[in-house]
Amino acid sequence: MTDTRRPGVTPQVAQALVAAAFLVTMLGATLPTPLYPIYEQELGFGGLMVTVVFATYAVGVLAALLVVGRLSDQLGRKAVLFPGLAVAALSSLVFVIPHSLPALFAGRLLSGVSAGVFTGVATAAIVDLAPATGRARAGLLAASVNVLGLGLGPVVAGVLADRAPHPLVLPYLLHVALVAVAAVGLAAVPEPVERRPGRVRLQIQRVGVPDDVRPTFVRAAVSGFAGFAVLGFFTAVSPLFLGQVLHETRHLLTGLTVFALLGSATVGQIASARLPERTSLLGGCLALAAGTVVVAVGLMTALLPVVLIGAVVAGLGQGASFRAGLQAVTGAAPADRRSEVSSSYFIVLYVAISIPVIGVGAGAQVFGLVPTAVVFAGIVALLAVGAFVSLLRRPT
Repeated sequence: MTDTRRPGVTPQVAQALVAAAFLVTMLGATLPTPLYPIYEQELGFGGLMVTVVFATYAVGVLAALLVVGRLSDQLGRKAVLFPGLAVAALSSLVFVIPHSLPALFAGRLLSGVSAGVFTGVATAAIVDLAPATGRARAGLLAASVNVLGLGLGPVVAGVLADRAPHPLVLPYLLHVALVAVAAVGLAAVPEPVERRPGRVRLQIQRVGVPDDVRPTFVRAAVSGFAGFAVLGFFTAVSPLFLGQVLHETRHLLTGLTVFALLGSATVGQIASARLPERTSLLGGCLALAAGTVVVAVGLMTALLPVVLIGAVVAGLGQGASFRAGLQAVTGAAPADRRSEVSSSYFIVLYVAISIPVIGVGAGAQVFGLVPTAVVFAGIVALLAVGAFVSLLRRPT
């Protein structure tokens, strides 16, 4: 571990600067969410293509996690975070290319890569910069900015789409500007990890964790899988539900609907910070199941307030379980493998987030949106209940 002190940059300030870059990157990852109806009109594709585009983002995340999970443990955190910021800016610049489906796919893939880089490496860097007694708080900070950034992206894009010109250009240019500011801040952060001697090898990471970390990892992964399945389900369904069922054209409303889940997830993380890990994981899974059932009722009755109530309940559960899991995993991992272990954790989560997205899109083409969404809501709720039972039987 290197000395993280630098004149004018305390460890707390360094953590805040990495967290700000993390938030900006994740914000860019969800900017297109409320803009998909515009893309559908201009490019002439339907709901299934929207879900495929979203899945492309998940592919980019998984690819980055598999490739860079060990790389920052070898090169240092900043040596990987700066290229991650560059890819985030490039993804937004690709989106402003004259609109075409290939550009949309390329932009989503690149934004997934940038999010994947930051998800694993920035989480590790924030924990690295914390003193040994402050790692729990650092894990909470990393989890919060991750989810809060994802929640703010649709709100920012929705506001600009409704109130400003060029809705398919301005949000991305704003994001490029924010990335530039974040890069300046990141430059002031001291490198928390020494570069390992020897030849650097770029290789696909095997999904594995040290033996002594594995029990903690399994507990976290079980609840995290359920939570991100709920997140993927709601992110896929809510924009389609607003457009196709409620015929709602306000882009900000779409952004706020998604934020109802992700914003409450941030609240759930903070509110559960003082609870024991096991309590957060178990309570989070129950809230996930209950909230998803309420969302299904709202979809069947076409009542947006009911959908939003379910989103808030599920979000609180997702936040509590995700915070506890990430905090446990990063705290238990040895420093020289922390990025690898946290990346392995997020690989599990992003597999979970992508399955409901593709399933809802494909099923809606055959059976209709609402019946498909209700069936998937039931499956996801059962998954959350299964995670609860599994954790209940697992020894602490």
